[in-house]
Amino acid sequence: MRTTVTLVPEAELLLRNAMRRTGESFKEVLNQAILKGLANDSIEPDDEPFVVASRPMGLRPGYDAGRLNSLADDLEADSFLELTNDLLKRAGGHDRT
Repeated sequence: MRTTVTLVPEAELLLRNAMRRTGESFKEVLNQAILKGLANDSIEPDDEPFVVASRPMGLRPGYDAGRLNSLADDLEADSFLELTNDLLKRAGGHDRT
């Protein structure tokens, strides 16, 4: 994997010293340092995975849970039209429905 890493000056100095001492490349020294430093860390998670308990939403028949955003949009549009018509009536305009 290729990535960019920002090192604190102390870490860079340690890596450069190790490169001079071993004659290995920056990449090799960095990979060895990471492997040694993290060798005792467990790769597998110790905790049980978080699980969300599902339950019925209690939706009325005909409502698709996957399209609730569309329902909210429709309700907002209806509310906007109702408000616009009310304002037009007050201003002496015509109903736009």
